Amino acid sequence: MTPRPGESGPGGPRRRATRPAADGATEPADDGDTTRRARAGRAAATSGGATAAARRYPRPTREQLAAAADQLLPDVIAPGLDVLFVGINPGLWSAATGWHFARPGNRFWPALHRGGFTPRQLHPSEQDELLSLGLGITNMVARASARADELSAEELVAGAEALTAKVERYRPRWVAVVGVTAYRIGFARPKAGFGPQPERLGPARLWVLPNPSGLNAHFTPDTLGAAFGELHAAAAPGLAG
Repeated sequence: MTPRPGESGPGGPRRRATRPAADGATEPADDGDTTRRARAGRAAATSGGATAAARRYPRPTREQLAAAADQLLPDVIAPGLDVLFVGINPGLWSAATGWHFARPGNRFWPALHRGGFTPRQLHPSEQDELLSLGLGITNMVARASARADELSAEELVAGAEALTAKVERYRPRWVAVVGVTAYRIGFARPKAGFGPQPERLGPARLWVLPNPSGLNAHFTPDTLGAAFGELHAAAAPGLAG
């Protein structure tokens, strides 16, 4: 199984977004400092409270990360959500902090904002704010590991069964699995690709998103945001946010 950092679908992403300069303008060659400051300002405005929150929380120590192996991470979930996002399994950073997609460099939270699901980029510590937006997070496999390829196929199949029961209980409108390889193995869909799936998961419509790991070179922040945006557009009728 392809590890968490490098997961991609057959043939790579469906599309790559580009960002041309506004009106074809070019930047002066001698104005590098101004350009860098402007870019930093835009990034800070986009991340909003996420940057400030990151400064409030220390990084887990090596010992804390080692102790997080096989720990469980509580779901962010409630009945009747618009979209339930499903990770493969928690990483050690997430298990150590108690926050989903918490490792620095993971692009889930930026992609969620770029895709239109959140009004600003949330810090992982703010994950409970998702519930007021009709969003939630769970995992296919509950136990934490350093890498997704430490999971067995049997664990993924059992995780898919547990996820199905969870969806039957909480009844979200959409389920978005964040990782195509885990979805293929867990649900015995070896040819599944990204995007909407023809089958449902219990009462919910089903979507597969790319793995947002920062080491997944097949997707850039822009193309990840575009993939999340496609789901947002499909789920938009009835979204709380």
